[in-house]
Amino acid sequence: MPTFILNVNNKEVTVDAEADMPLLWVLRDTLNLTGTKYGCGVASCGACTVIIDGNSLYSCQRTVANCVGKKIITIEGLSTDGSHPVQQAWQKAGVPQCGYCQPGQIMTVAALLGKNKKPSDEMINNAMSNNLCRCGTYHRIKEAIHLAIDDINK
Repeated sequence: MPTFILNVNNKEVTVDAEADMPLLWVLRDTLNLTGTKYGCGVASCGACTVIIDGNSLYSCQRTVANCVGKKIITIEGLSTDGSHPVQQAWQKAGVPQCGYCQPGQIMTVAALLGKNKKPSDEMINNAMSNNLCRCGTYHRIKEAIHLAIDDINK
């Protein structure tokens, strides 16, 4: 089995995996970073979203071989203590119900705000359009995004 060196949460890790193994399974099964969720496996729900080189991307659609040399951040790497402004805003707004989709939602927002600290509602809607929440907490998600924007721009 081939060996790959990845940069995950600002640490260099070595993994043994087939080149075409989805990054999602490397994160969850090999590195035991289970915050990244499996939702659909076909890039339709956003549950597996991670940040790769500053962009929110579906880990179910990226192979381990294609992630060599890239900076990968999972929900565990966003902050060690839940202090990231997006995580704090999620708590303030009481977003989660079941919580399953929340890591992907949070990572999408963190990537967006990493590129644009004052996104328009249209930009927010476009960024979040592929992140599904079966509990329907979209109004609280939007509230949390605006709380995070306010906090970042203080």
